[in-house]
Amino acid sequence: MGSVKDLIVLASPIEDRPGRGKFIFSDRYSVFDWGEMPDHIPGKGEALCLIGAYFFEKLEEQGMATHYLGLEENGSLKRLSELEKPSRVMQVRLFKVIQPPLLGNDYDYSVYQNTTGNFLIPFEFIYRNFLPQSSSFRKRVEKGEINLADFGLSRLPNPQEPLEPPLIDVSTKLEEQDRYLSWDEVLGYQIINQEEQARIKDLVLKIDQLISREIEPLGLRNEDGKVELAFDARRNLVVVDVVGTPDECRYTYQGLQMSKEIARHFYRQTEWYREIQEAKQKNKLGWKALAKSKPPHLPEELLQLVSWVYQRIANDLTGRAWFEKVPPLPEIASRLKQYLGGE
Repeated sequence: MGSVKDLIVLASPIEDRPGRGKFIFSDRYSVFDWGEMPDHIPGKGEALCLIGAYFFEKLEEQGMATHYLGLEENGSLKRLSELEKPSRVMQVRLFKVIQPPLLGNDYDYSVYQNTTGNFLIPFEFIYRNFLPQSSSFRKRVEKGEINLADFGLSRLPNPQEPLEPPLIDVSTKLEEQDRYLSWDEVLGYQIINQEEQARIKDLVLKIDQLISREIEPLGLRNEDGKVELAFDARRNLVVVDVVGTPDECRYTYQGLQMSKEIARHFYRQTEWYREIQEAKQKNKLGWKALAKSKPPHLPEELLQLVSWVYQRIANDLTGRAWFEKVPPLPEIASRLKQYLGGE
């Protein structure tokens, strides 16, 4: 079980053969690496499942390999167009997950040295089309953790300035707390080589372009997003997890957040958030145990608005009214302004 979706293993991956499993998308959500938050967002699981399936099928139309097999309905496996009602169960191919052991304060990635294929690449690849004020990239620049020249930048762009070409960032995937890496560090782990790095960057940019092309007609802007990848037995790249959802991407509508960032914005104003930030500074591995308080509940109206965001994007993107009585995006945005301001 994850903080957002559950996994049922139908067949484990063995040697050079992928396995098979089910993602069961829940109404749970997570922010700031905390794990399950106190509220459930109604309709979120089904909306994420539908949006994820939509983008997987679009990627496959463009010739990109994914682990997507279809959606379950009444015991059958179906394509999105064949569904009669929303599904929250997606079948996928499974690749080996190799957990790097913790040695002292560092993770040991040498466990990948003798693995040729059929495994999850232990990094998340983040494309950045903009650098909004709340972007972690800006915070890392302020702390001196980033050399702009390494990203081809001579200055820090303003939040509304599109990045051409988009930036591609990397973070760890399987550590207790996500950690950003330079591309040199990634290559240093000897899990991917330079030619594979180039293929990864090219694939991530193609996914970014497809997502932007699909969501822009809805009035949404694709500011950034993450992509997870695996190697098949022949070391071909395979898109895994899901892409293009409001959990994986930072979408905005006329400057207003239309993603999980809504909840992040609320929690950044709380004492709980200040506590966990201090805890992470003290102990990057055992920080959760240092937090004195638990995250508060979202206000009831904000929870409803977040629920509508997920449902409305699923309806508009797929062109089907899966969820009834959901206001249009302009109305949702208008009501969100009291919580988000004009950011």
